[in-house]
Amino acid sequence: MEVKELIAKEIENVPEPYLVEILDFIRFLETKALEQKMELALASETSLRKDWLKPEEDEAWNDL
Repeated sequence: MEVKELIAKEIENVPEPYLVEILDFIRFLETKALEQKMELALASETSLRKDWLKPEEDEAWNDL
């Protein structure tokens, strides 16, 4: 049985007040994942900036 199926099965027995907390936790995890992706993108931009700012790079993109 897949994890999603196991979670769905368990949720059937969870009292309503706890469902609100579970939903809140799921949204927290989604936000955390998005923040981590943004941090990675910013870190990549910083490390690649030195290559992007070279004159050769500008010349390569002039025809587009």
